[in-house]
Amino acid sequence: MKKFSILLFFIILQNTYAQNIIDVYCSDDSCSHIVIDPEMLVVERWDTLPQSKFWKTVINTTKDTCIINIASTRQILDYIDREIWFNQSEQEKKEFKDSIIDYLCLESNTKLYITTGKKEFYQIEEVIPSIASAIEIFHGNGVDPWFAQSILLIESPAQLKYSSVGAYGPFQIMKRVARTMGLTVNRYVDERKDFKKSAFAASELLKTICIPQARRILCNMDDIDPEGNELWFKFLVLHIYHAGAKNVESLLSQLDEPMQGMELIQWMWINEYGNFKNASQNYSQIAIAAMLTLKDIVLSDCDYIFDCNNFNSLEN
Repeated sequence: MKKFSILLFFIILQNTYAQNIIDVYCSDDSCSHIVIDPEMLVVERWDTLPQSKFWKTVINTTKDTCIINIASTRQILDYIDREIWFNQSEQEKKEFKDSIIDYLCLESNTKLYITTGKKEFYQIEEVIPSIASAIEIFHGNGVDPWFAQSILLIESPAQLKYSSVGAYGPFQIMKRVARTMGLTVNRYVDERKDFKKSAFAASELLKTICIPQARRILCNMDDIDPEGNELWFKFLVLHIYHAGAKNVESLLSQLDEPMQGMELIQWMWINEYGNFKNASQNYSQIAIAAMLTLKDIVLSDCDYIFDCNNFNSLEN
């Protein structure tokens, strides 16, 4: 693991989207990077939610281990070696799950997930050097740079791979969306792999579609009009970035009564409708877990931090 320490804790970006910035010094190669401080996740207690804890475990668990968890709550029950799990027949897997349900006296209809660790995919340390550039691009386009860091940590730009639905680049943008946002994507050129162009396109997508659509959906629900800097609103915007406004709106139309705040986001985590399914539910959960993991990496070498007292509020 690379060693990181903190040179400066507070730098405030100028304009509406003021953020606390951590200046991170990498002692291995004497480099310096900046990241956005995830303090508010702790202040608002998002870090205490079982889904956040679960995905943080997934991000920090290697692929040779599977995590046995309750699907509806993401409560972790146990672990099993990946090779042992996948070498079982489907019937053996069912019997294994049933035996856990019986042993723990869970309801017979409890649905269990066996989730493979994804530490090799979520290469948080490798993402850190690219965050500063994304922050600058988003800030320059008048978009809260919190989104830049969040999306980078979720999509892991250390690995430029196509998703199963064709999204590509460090911000995992679909072809049609990329073209709408001004990028060239054809059989010869795919500008989604260009970090700066992809970052600008992502910021433009958020500014012109995702954020306005989030406000429209909330307004139609019950005249809910957030300021825009609330974490729960940002998570709603992330869900729109990933699943699309239509799918998010369809899901929220199933609400028995209007919700907002953390309550709304938690409701989205456990409800499906149409094309808003498991991967869509997970998106903001992974964002929280990735930012908490980033915090742990940055603060892991407190002996090398000039003033560790600055972080007491984060650690309590």
